[in-house]
Amino acid sequence: MRPVLAAWLSLSLLAGTAAQGSCGDPPAAASRSIPAPQLSPEERLSPHMPEALRCDACHAIAFQIEEQLSRAEGKVGRKALSESDYMEVLERSCSQGWESYGVQELDGQKRLAGPGLPTQEPMSVMVMGGPWPGRLSKMCHSYVGERGEAQIYGAHRRGPAAVRELLCHGDKGACAGGKAGGAAPRKALQNEL
Repeated sequence: MRPVLAAWLSLSLLAGTAAQGSCGDPPAAASRSIPAPQLSPEERLSPHMPEALRCDACHAIAFQIEEQLSRAEGKVGRKALSESDYMEVLERSCSQGWESYGVQELDGQKRLAGPGLPTQEPMSVMVMGGPWPGRLSKMCHSYVGERGEAQIYGAHRRGPAAVRELLCHGDKGACAGGKAGGAAPRKALQNEL
């Protein structure tokens, strides 16, 4: 047993010194540096969602509204919610924390990331918190105010894609005129001003 232990100890010491550099430094490990997104003053300080992120934000809001309405319908065990129930669910959807959303920079382009949005690059830095939860909540309340609870709930009853279509696409949507997932310029909703 002692010879095996001595051999193991000798090999361990040899392997340890061989792995060190000539000055006794450990070998350089391959590393990859991933910088955090560089945010413009508008992206850092404005109370409004930047134009370039509005389409992503709209998709996140539509996803959360759809999730909350579906969960509420599942709890009551009936097909349709009463008007007071869906109004309460929509208010709760918009007033939630939104802390699971943030911004990533991928290939030089900033994108909102979080639940309900396309999977982003796993090896990237996401800036969460800060102004993003408040901006999403404000946009959500704006959509509910502009479109109305009944119209949003009616879209939900038609299917998951209908809420996204109602809020994000079409003439006045945040994604109007742009490619899917990309933002197109549009005027701010009255409640966002």
